[in-house]
Amino acid sequence: MTDFLKKILGDKKEWRRMEARAAALPGDYRIVHSEIKQYLWRFTAGDGMDIIAILRDLLDLFETGAADGRRALEVTGADVAAFCDELLRNANTYTAKWRETLNRNVADKLRQEGTS
Repeated sequence: MTDFLKKILGDKKEWRRMEARAAALPGDYRIVHSEIKQYLWRFTAGDGMDIIAILRDLLDLFETGAADGRRALEVTGADVAAFCDELLRNANTYTAKWRETLNRNVADKLRQEGTS
């Protein structure tokens, strides 16, 4: 079995374990987790592994919050979108790549024109 195939199969197994963990969360956490997951997938770059890592950490946070008897919105705050934006802050996202490309293109063209 190639290393690539082993990685794909391992990633698939990890995803299934994560989905099982999410399914075991209390109802409010399942709802919030599902909505956050859908939101985060919009921003993934490349193979999506950056978002998988965020979702894994989110599950840890939600499991801890649930174990402590807290409600999901006590963990995320009422502005779930702002919570997600904070999760994405250090992720390698498409929007980050678009921003980098725009800034690089502008700088390159200004440099070519001699106006930078």
